Amino acid sequence: MKEILEKFNAAPSKRLGQNFLTDKNILQKIIDSANIKKQDIVLEVGPGTGILTAELAKKAKKVIAVEKDKKMVEILKENLKDYKNTEVINQDILKFDVGRKYKYKVVANIPYYLTSPLIRKFLEDKNQPTKMILMIQKEVAQRICARPPDMSLLAVSVQFYATPEILFYVSKNSFWPAPKVDSTVIKIIPRNKTDQINPILFFKVVKAGFSQPRKQLSGNLAKVLKIKRGEVEKLLLQNNINPKQRAETLSVEDWKNLTKGYSFDI
Repeated sequence: MKEILEKFNAAPSKRLGQNFLTDKNILQKIIDSANIKKQDIVLEVGPGTGILTAELAKKAKKVIAVEKDKKMVEILKENLKDYKNTEVINQDILKFDVGRKYKYKVVANIPYYLTSPLIRKFLEDKNQPTKMILMIQKEVAQRICARPPDMSLLAVSVQFYATPEILFYVSKNSFWPAPKVDSTVIKIIPRNKTDQINPILFFKVVKAGFSQPRKQLSGNLAKVLKIKRGEVEKLLLQNNINPKQRAETLSVEDWKNLTKGYSFDI
């Protein structure tokens, strides 16, 4: 890894959160988890020097590698020159237009700072991936996959659109340079159906509930949504929710039921 970077006069960027995977066993586990078929199109985010990209290219119909770092793009094009089914795109993934012409999977070891906006980008896109295999910070992965009474706004946001699952943990020593925390590989399977619930309304209600997480749900909803406390308590009780509960104790289904019963203006 160091030799490759030295050859191109490059170095890991702290600003871009670059920590390169060096453990071949973990690399193979990621490939196995993605279950790549010969007809698959794979979108890789932040491919770095292309170690994972090359392994994906051996199994997939096509691999689209989106890399923001221009220096890494040079390295990628050199390292992937023998893989004609790869396409390297120098762009910020948050500005990348997936389009609607094909089905695809996302496989990536993503910078920690990108986790929430990147997952939201793909889950909210009209052309959702069929599967996402992501290496992310361990603590964030646990939050995403949480269940009541340990929910968070992040957990609800992901689970509204998809089913997340922790696959395996990865030591910080599996990277160079080593990050300060361990990582986790998670699988996210998007759901196309959201029970015909308006996402804008759904997240307005959810964000109101989590506005002050340590306070009672009824107070948060009444204050942010500007509804009388009595009306809020009535709505909660109708959905078998104690008004004194906190937002973290509610499941995604609870939030959906509240949204269905919420008859006020957006």
